[in-house]
Amino acid sequence: MQKSVRYNEGHALYLSVAARKDGSKRGYLSKKSTENSRWTEKYFALYQNLLFYFENEQSARPSGIYLMEGCTCERTPAPKVSAVGKEPMEKQQHYFLVLFGHDGQKPLELRSEEELDCNDWVECIQQASYSDIIIEREILMQKYIHLVQILETEKIAANQLRTQLEDQDTEIERLKSEIIMLNKTKEKMLPYQNNHEEEDPDIKKIKKVQSFLRGWLCRRKWKIIVQDYICSPHAESMRKRNQIVFNMVEAETEYVHQLSILVNCFLRPLRMAASSKKPPISHDDVSSIFLNSETIMFLHEIFHQGLKARIANWPTLVLADLFDILLPMLNIYQEFVRNHQYSLQVLANCKQNRDFDKLLKQYESNAACEARMLETFLTYPMFQIPRYIITLHELLAHTPHEHVERKSLEFAKSKLEELSKMMHDEVSDTENIRKNLAIERMIVEGCDILLDTSQTFVRQGSLIQLPSSSERGMLSKVRLGSLSLRKEGERQCFLFTKHFLICTRTSGGKLHLLKLGGSLSLIECTLIEEIDASDEDCKHLFVYFTVHLEFKIILEPPDGQSFSVVLLAPSRQEKAAWTSDISQCIDNIRCNGLMTSVFEENSKVSVPHMIKSDARLHKDDVDICFSKTLNSCKVPQIRYASVERLLERLTDLRFLSIDFLNTFLHTYRIFTTAAVVIDKLVDIYKKPFTSIPVRSLELFFATSQGAWGTDPLNNKSPRLCRKFSSPPPISIPPRTSSPVHCRKLSLSSPISVKVGVLDLSTTPSSSAANSPTSSHSPSISSPPPCSSRLPSEPGDLSPCRSPSTPRHLRYRQSGAENSRCNMSPASAFAIATAAAGHSSSQGFNNSEKSCDKEFIIRRAATNRVLNVLRHWVSKHSQDFEMNSELKMGVINLLEEVLRDPDLLPQERKAATNILSALSQEEQDDAQLRIEDILQMAESPKAECFEALSAMEMAEQITLLDYIVFRSIPYEEFLGQGWMKMDKSERTPYIMKTSQHFNDMSNLVASQIMSHMDVGSRAGSIEKWLAVADICRCLNNYNGVLEITSALNRSAIFRLKKTWTKVCKQTKALMDRLQKIVSSEGRFKNLRETLKNCNPPCVPYLGMYLTDLAFIEEGTPNFTEEGLVNFSKMRMISHIIREIRQFQQAPYRIEHQPKVTQFLMDKTLVMDEDTLYELSLKIEPRVPPG
Repeated sequence: MQKSVRYNEGHALYLSVAARKDGSKRGYLSKKSTENSRWTEKYFALYQNLLFYFENEQSARPSGIYLMEGCTCERTPAPKVSAVGKEPMEKQQHYFLVLFGHDGQKPLELRSEEELDCNDWVECIQQASYSDIIIEREILMQKYIHLVQILETEKIAANQLRTQLEDQDTEIERLKSEIIMLNKTKEKMLPYQNNHEEEDPDIKKIKKVQSFLRGWLCRRKWKIIVQDYICSPHAESMRKRNQIVFNMVEAETEYVHQLSILVNCFLRPLRMAASSKKPPISHDDVSSIFLNSETIMFLHEIFHQGLKARIANWPTLVLADLFDILLPMLNIYQEFVRNHQYSLQVLANCKQNRDFDKLLKQYESNAACEARMLETFLTYPMFQIPRYIITLHELLAHTPHEHVERKSLEFAKSKLEELSKMMHDEVSDTENIRKNLAIERMIVEGCDILLDTSQTFVRQGSLIQLPSSSERGMLSKVRLGSLSLRKEGERQCFLFTKHFLICTRTSGGKLHLLKLGGSLSLIECTLIEEIDASDEDCKHLFVYFTVHLEFKIILEPPDGQSFSVVLLAPSRQEKAAWTSDISQCIDNIRCNGLMTSVFEENSKVSVPHMIKSDARLHKDDVDICFSKTLNSCKVPQIRYASVERLLERLTDLRFLSIDFLNTFLHTYRIFTTAAVVIDKLVDIYKKPFTSIPVRSLELFFATSQGAWGTDPLNNKSPRLCRKFSSPPPISIPPRTSSPVHCRKLSLSSPISVKVGVLDLSTTPSSSAANSPTSSHSPSISSPPPCSSRLPSEPGDLSPCRSPSTPRHLRYRQSGAENSRCNMSPASAFAIATAAAGHSSSQGFNNSEKSCDKEFIIRRAATNRVLNVLRHWVSKHSQDFEMNSELKMGVINLLEEVLRDPDLLPQERKAATNILSALSQEEQDDAQLRIEDILQMAESPKAECFEALSAMEMAEQITLLDYIVFRSIPYEEFLGQGWMKMDKSERTPYIMKTSQHFNDMSNLVASQIMSHMDVGSRAGSIEKWLAVADICRCLNNYNGVLEITSALNRSAIFRLKKTWTKVCKQTKALMDRLQKIVSSEGRFKNLRETLKNCNPPCVPYLGMYLTDLAFIEEGTPNFTEEGLVNFSKMRMISHIIREIRQFQQAPYRIEHQPKVTQFLMDKTLVMDEDTLYELSLKIEPRVPPG
């Protein structure tokens, strides 16, 4: 095998002699050495396309040879030399650079003493590179190819003409034979024609003129008819209809291709793997994962072939018969949708097998999959039926009422809508399950609780875990206040409806659950929002963290020692959002457990008896329609409802679903006003009995014995101050392993089973632990051995837990002074309900029962009003900033609540916190605002592009993009205001975000085009792509798209010479970045990336605006009966929640004014026309042929 290239030294010496004698250019030049960067004087001789250099003019052998073919030579400015290292020079030197076209060859740097000599050398080397010959050769080659194409075209035309001549010869022979026959017939008729007089020539001329005019008028009339039809709405509608059909065929082609990848790349290979000797998966699991996807593929292949056959008959496009054939077969989608959740669960379980996971990753690495996971392909059939409905809706919009297919298409649309409604109940949890599975895959140890289908994702973000009191001895004061604590204590937190996960992130990006407190069951947790300075776990930290951003979660497991977790939020808004969501989840779990424990029959029915008995919660009516999907409170979700029924669900005292509350508060302004909502809350507080449906009140106090049968509306107590005797302790069986297992409450007395009198005084005076949002740590001790009366010392009372706590309630001796005001509504509700089911009712008369019921209803109504207001104020504060009347109404309501003498301590504290949050000014001075950014554009530029590093620019671009993205209020996402004529008034911040995107993209393009030499432009492109890659690492995908869109502009993309200087690694990087932010498949790659990334993050806003526009255009806000389409509101709220999740996770990037001033400097920006003109000037168009 040849290892080196043979070199003919004799031939080279001969050429060097010829160069010295007959060279086109000879003389002394200074050459820069590549080893030590020193300049040495050599004798150079240029001969044809070879450049020889010698030690001196008398040297016989050359020192080196350069092949100049394909190179470029250009003058370069003299390098800057420091004052210290500058050597005295006699004359000014003139530099020029020779760049070789092939890789691996370093450029040759030369200089001469005379400028004229330098210019001669540059010109001679440019001629020796044969660049003009190469260009001329390319032009000649193009001409040659053009002539060859013309020749081939002429040959084809000659063959066609030859064929036409042959056909014409045949036609001529046929016509000759016909003429002969006609002549014979004419000869026979000639005797009869001689008798007629010949027609007058003038008459013949008149007839010819009349015939011409008739033809001209007919042609003109038809031309007018055709032109009128082309411009008519019917023709325009038909054109749009045809375009919809063409798009439908393209979408169906893509869908069939996706199904074929699912079957050929995953299903069939896994079937073969299941039949192997050591199968990584069983045949049953394969069937459970893929369901009937192969049958769906066969069905759509047939449908696709029918569509292509219809396209072949264009312009006659008849589609109704195809849908008539397709509709009866689409029921197979019901099986797929019904089992889709189970399919994803089986797939997640199979991935725990290493062999299967390795095999699946091998299949997913197939080029046909385009880096998409199996879960993505399994989700595609879920959206096909809605896509057909939208297509038929658009077709009908452009199909005339008298069209032959109108009725058939309407029938097909109605059938598809019926099928979609049946499937909608199976689809609602798909996105949530995919999110849970994505998080479960990110955790190295895995997390089985995320495989529970009732586990709903709420929010995620970064929090700092502060060290507990046991660890404070290991930390020095310096470390506590330093940044190292923030880095070491940073945790990735995930909140679900039943659990709270705390993870650490390794340098590789993987997540690990904390060994202690990594997975917190919310049913065993107590949340403390405002930590006292006397708290043992936190008093040593108040010296260093005085901004009150911390909150505490106390976990009391039934089979272990209790411990606490103290977390620090990055801002007040973040703390309010986290505590509000955690509190709501805890309230929902305990309320659900309370209903299950108290009202459920002795059966295995999962829905509480109270909800089963109330048909208004699950049965369709004229003003409400339910789906089969249950929400977080195990109540059917609302599909359509009137505004009154939605407000009724908002104020239902039995439960409050967090997903319903989020959806309602995000979208209420679409179907009602804030004044109506606040009026409803005022009514529920002031008149709880008249505002709550009678059936709900009856079921709220439902009993098996009917002991409390008195109507609460007729018995009201003027003063709720009745004393109660001590209650029997409540015992609860221990919690089972199932997270959704129903718990029972039983009643027993340590003294006598005949005791039926209830005393609510055993509830604590410091009722912090009763409420999931209390401000004190619970203290729990064992009950007294035997006592019917309690001591009267106040302040010794220990708080008790909620009745839904999964272990025995324990009491400590306490005072009984006005104890009802110290009781939590959950405890009062549990005890009262348990007593109602007791066989003995002695000790109560009717007025006392009514008094107790009224007290519980008022406390529950107050708790509900405060819960809604707290969620509203903490998560939607801009509603109150823009509406002063709403703000004053809420303040007046809270002040009235605080004047209630029977207000419980935790209710008083909650009302005070809401009132203070409303009253205080926005404390956001430490954060940069969008107004500050706009002012920076007016400041002078501090630095140039070359002086800034890629890291600095990427961080500041990310900071600016986040500030602009964060400033968008969520109400601008409603109603497609960004697509209206007055969009600048309706959605000013969305417009500012769009303008900022365009300004940054223009800046990138303008900065690249400002360089006139090829090397500088290529270096600028490489630097901007490095900035884009750092933006990707910072999860700033908006910044990635800003830079890649600038590089894809025609003014830059056409610069072929510049792109040839960009290295291959940079081009590959650009391809990867473009693939991530590509709009293909509705940004499918970007969506997958966002699901797997952790905030902070700046997504591309246009993706969400497209989704919102898709929802708005495809689904009306109200039904034909005038009901609110709450399913649509839920979809809109899901998108807004995802946007706000990214808005509320701030970046910890220090602001650098010198960089932001450069990025916001509009003097550097050129418009599109100027950029293209400059591009043509830099690289003119190659003249054609």
